Amino acid sequence: MIDDFVILVNKNDKKIGLMPKMEAHKKGALHRAFSVFIFNNKNELMIQKRNINKYHSPGLWTNTCCSHQKDGESNINAGKRRLLEEMGFCVELNEIGSFIYNVGVDNGLIEHELDYILVGKYNGNVKINSDEVDNWKWMSLDNIKDDVRKRSKNYTEWFKIIMDNYYTQLKKI
Repeated sequence: MIDDFVILVNKNDKKIGLMPKMEAHKKGALHRAFSVFIFNNKNELMIQKRNINKYHSPGLWTNTCCSHQKDGESNINAGKRRLLEEMGFCVELNEIGSFIYNVGVDNGLIEHELDYILVGKYNGNVKINSDEVDNWKWMSLDNIKDDVRKRSKNYTEWFKIIMDNYYTQLKKI
């Protein structure tokens, strides 16, 4: 199924092929991804606790949702799709940047991604997909930054990188 493939890219985001998702994570192949950050009217960020049965980073807190683009899908459309699949709502999103990271995670897997950061605003109801998400909450960026500093092991690697490098930009959303 094409959903099980990621888009391999070079460091300039030029597509160089497709690879099964698990193979890409085992080999540490650079591929396209996205991370969605949803804020409410109080400028609090919606964070989620990943389902305990996820193939990597289970039970860790992270941004509102994240995943991989399908072949031919724009970053924004991918973010909207996944937001609906994981959190049960869809909003307009804006792309604020991207970065490449390469870090080992659990189960011998490697996250080597060109990750696009997408942001939006929402104040309505949430209907989580319990296959993907165990819990969610609103938190201020200041409280998140403090908690990440105190309890780093409770958060995903990409979320910690984004909080370190995009904190000031996210505060302006």
